[in-house]
Amino acid sequence: MNAEQASQRAALRARVLERIAAFERDPAAFSFCSRAEPRASTDHTSGPSVARADEELDTLLADLARYQQRWVAAYARFCTQRAWRWAAPALPTDAFRFARISSQDASRDLRVFHSSGTTQSERSAHAFPELGLYDAAARAAARHMLCPDRERLRLWVVAPREHELPDSSLSYMLARFGDWFGAEGSGYVWPTDAAQIEALVRSLAELHERGEPVALLGTSFALVHLMDALGGRRLALPEASRIMQTGGFKGRSRELSPEAMRAALSQSFGVPEPLIAAEYGMTELSSQLYETTLRDARLGRTTGTRRLWWPPWLRVRVVDPERLEPLPEGQEGLVRIDDAANLDSVCAIQTADVGVLCEGGLVLRGRAQGAVARGCSIRADELLGGTTP
Repeated sequence: MNAEQASQRAALRARVLERIAAFERDPAAFSFCSRAEPRASTDHTSGPSVARADEELDTLLADLARYQQRWVAAYARFCTQRAWRWAAPALPTDAFRFARISSQDASRDLRVFHSSGTTQSERSAHAFPELGLYDAAARAAARHMLCPDRERLRLWVVAPREHELPDSSLSYMLARFGDWFGAEGSGYVWPTDAAQIEALVRSLAELHERGEPVALLGTSFALVHLMDALGGRRLALPEASRIMQTGGFKGRSRELSPEAMRAALSQSFGVPEPLIAAEYGMTELSSQLYETTLRDARLGRTTGTRRLWWPPWLRVRVVDPERLEPLPEGQEGLVRIDDAANLDSVCAIQTADVGVLCEGGLVLRGRAQGAVARGCSIRADELLGGTTP
C-alpha cells in the first residue's frame, strides 16, 4: 500500500468509525435510516437532521465507492462495464467466488472468511487486513438489537467455536459476542455432545433460581438439531431470555418455514415468539441486520410485523431484477446493501435475496428462484478482464 492509498484509507476509516460512534451516542438521531426506531415526540429536530444525515451517508458511500474503484482491481474492471445513474455499481455476491475482492495485497490479510459450500470453488472469500471496523460495527448493532435492556447476560452459543471454524465470519462474530456481552458462565453447546447439553441444563436450573435471563444464539440448522437431541424434552429458559437465530433451515429430510421454526423454538425453550429474533448477515458484508421484535418487546413497545432493521452505516434498497434501479416501498425486488464497514473490499453489494421495503424496515421473501436474475450473478471473465457478450 502506497502513501496515497494509506492516507485515503485512514480518512475513510475514521469517518465510518465516527458514524458508528455517533449512533452509539444517540441512536434516535438515526431512527429514520431503517424507519424501525420511533423518535420521541418531544424531538423537534427531525426535519433538518434527517436530511443532513442522509446526505452524510450518501457522501460517505460515494467516497468509498470511488476509493474502491481505484484500488480494488476486480471492482474497477466490473465498473467499466456497468453504469448506474443513481449510485455506484453494486457488485453481485457471486463475485467473491470468482476473484479476490480487496484493496490490499494478500500478504496483508489478517483473516479471510469463507461462505459455506461443498468445495473451495463454490465458496465466497472476504479478506480483512484488520478487524477493528468489523468489530465496531458488529458490537454497536448487536448491543442495540439483542441487548437493549442488559449490559451482560449468560450466552449459550449453538455453533462451532471460533478455533473449530476459523474461516467462518459467524463463528468469529459469536465469539466476540461472548467477549462483549457474555456474563460469567457463558458457554457453547453442540447437539451431538451430551456433556455440553447437560451443562446447559444445569446452567438453566441455576439461572431459574436466580431469575437471570439467558441468550441462546445459533444457526437455525444447529438449533433444530439441538431440539432433536432434547428428544421432545422442554428446556424452558428463564423469563426475559431471548433467542437469536441466523440462516434458514433446509435439511436432507425436511424444510422448516420461518414461522414453523419460531413456533418450534418457542415450544422447546419457553421463549415468547417476539423474543426470538433473526439475524441477517453474509460473508460478503461486514455488518448485520436484525429483526426488530426482540428490541421492541424488551422496551415495552408493540412488536408488529416482523421486519429487518439495519444500522445507519448501511443503505438498504430493493431494486428491479432487470434494471437494478430502486423500487418504491411495497414492491418486491432484489435486495441491494451498501455497507460502509466494507472498507477494504466493496461497499455496494447486490444480493440474490428477494425482499420488500416497508414502513418498519425490510421484509425478506427468500432467494431468487429458478434462473438467476440478470445483475445478481456475474461471470468470472467479467472480473478477470473479459467482456460481456
